[in-house]
Parts: sequence; structure tokens; C-alpha cells
Amino acid sequence: MSNVHAELNYSVDNGRQIEYYFYEPDPDQALNPPGTESHVMQIRDGWPLAETFSLDREGFEIKPFAGGFMDYGDEEAIETVFYPQVVDFVKQHTGARRVEVFDRTIRRRLPADLSQQTEEKRPAVLLVHSDYTVDSGPARVRDILPDEAENLLGGRVAFYNVWKPLFETVEELPLACCDAQTSTEADMLLMNLRYRERTGEIYVMRHSPDHKWWYFPRMTPSQALLLKTYDSKTDGRARFMGHSAFEDPSSPPNALKRQSIELRTMAFF
Repeated sequence: MSNVHAELNYSVDNGRQIEYYFYEPDPDQALNPPGTESHVMQIRDGWPLAETFSLDREGFEIKPFAGGFMDYGDEEAIETVFYPQVVDFVKQHTGARRVEVFDRTIRRRLPADLSQQTEEKRPAVLLVHSDYTVDSGPARVRDILPDEAENLLGGRVAFYNVWKPLFETVEELPLACCDAQTSTEADMLLMNLRYRERTGEIYVMRHSPDHKWWYFPRMTPSQALLLKTYDSKTDGRARFMGHSAFEDPSSPPNALKRQSIELRTMAFF
């Protein structure tokens, strides 16, 4: 097993609203950014237990992803060929009756310069977070499917991220997943995402020594992680799952630069 110890960037609950800006804020704005408290955590190699992880228990699973799609530079092909593959993948592994892909992001090592980032091309996120909150999950359904939302929200709704390498084996900046059984509601801190035209919200996480972290070193394009980022059910199953990219100390000096795609989906049961 290739367990490692690495820094993960947690956030601090200091009584002030945590915010992240996707533009340069007013210089007079008092900032309270996330990820200001780093902790070295053990991150365990999940491959020996890959068949045992559960979306409803730990909050993540890793599965083979067939299809061989590689045309990530073609917007139309992504939506007409790749999206249906993702929909089938999520249905197969969750039992959902309907799945909608509503967002995608290609992640690479990018400059910190915000002008080089777009909604669809961003750097890897070196921040412990979960993508949706109790409020922003239902709000996203209303945004994407306004005419059907109230009816759909009457049943179970869950959001799943599909995370996979683009072209090559991941040799650096892998993704770490926090076992949802080892985090609590109190660990989740609300953070505002400030865009010029809107404000969203996600959870960042405060540190706990109880958190148990896993990763899957050297993932290939024929494999994909499923991450649960929201679940409307409150029956004890995982609802939110913290995750973060991290600097892997076992990466080779000449490691290939990580290129991955992350698709956000909403699933209805």
C-alpha cells in the first residue's frame, strides 16, 4: 500500500463569513478566505479496498469507465457523445431513474492569475470542500430545471461528481476523499462563492483528527471516481463528502502534469 502523509488545506471558523472571489474584489473589501489552516494528514491508498467503498457510506466509489472518449476539445462531441456515457455511468452505479449533467470543468495546473481561469478551465482545487450545501443543492435544481423543480424536489435528489483523467495516468495532484463517516455536520463551514453576476455557496471544512482520508494513486482514463456532494435524504446515509487535490510527496520529479475532467450531475430517484 502506498499510503502517504501530505498537507491538506482546511478552513477556520472565526465567526466571519468565509468567501472566495472569482474576480479581483474591491481593495477595501475585508477578506476572509478559506484554506488558511494546513494539516498534515495520512492519506490511505484505496486500491486494496476499491470494491468495498459505498456512495451512501463513505460518500465515494471508484469504478471502471468504458467508452474511450478523448475528444475533449470538441464542445459538441462532449455534449452529444461523452455526456450520455456519463449519464449511463451514474445511473448504473446509483440506481437513479434520471440523471442530468449540468456542469463540467477541466482541471490542469494553471497560473494563479484569475484572468487565466474560466468557469470550464480551472486549476486543481487544493482546498478541503464539498460542492453543495443544504440550500444550494435544491437551488441548483431550480436553476437548471425551473419548470420541473418542485415536483422533482418532492422525491430524493442527489448530486454526484464524476472525476476522471483526460488522457494519461495521474502522476501528480491526485484527489483525496474524506470518508463521510468520519466527518460531522459541525465540520462543514459555509463559504460564499462570489462571481460578478451571482453568489453561490459550498461547504469548506474545519480540521478534525478524526477525518480518514483515501486516494487512488495512478488513476487512468479508463477509471472514474464518483463523489457524492449532496443528498436530500436525511436517513443516516452520506450527504456531503469532503475532498481535495493534494501535492503527493510520492510523485516522481518528472511527473506528467495532471489533466482531469470533473462533471457535476443531479440524479433523481
